[in-house]
Amino acid sequence: MADRSLRGIRLGAQSLQSEEGVVFMERRETTYKCDECGHVTTLMFAADAEPPQKWECRACNAEAVLIVDGKTITPDATDEKVARTHWDMLLERRSRDELEELLEERLAFIRARRGAGEQKIGA
Repeated sequence: MADRSLRGIRLGAQSLQSEEGVVFMERRETTYKCDECGHVTTLMFAADAEPPQKWECRACNAEAVLIVDGKTITPDATDEKVARTHWDMLLERRSRDELEELLEERLAFIRARRGAGEQKIGA
């Protein structure tokens, strides 16, 4: 066995699947133009997908705007999501009164523990 070498393929080097019998989804070319640097980005989306109105410019990282029929569109303000903070999510689960009560309980626990620790050190 030492005189023969074991042969195989590297993992991830190539796929063992073929594209035979695969029907590709119909695609549509979508174009975005950056107002900051003038860079034009072309992307492919599925024909039935709604492309986003804005895309990050690959050249300057500013927002590029969708071009439809040769004209840039005006993005809707309703399309933007407002980011929820941790505080917003916490207020969805608990009322402010409950949070204040929990804070007082926790502070009392910490103060009691800190006081007990100081007594052990001084003893």
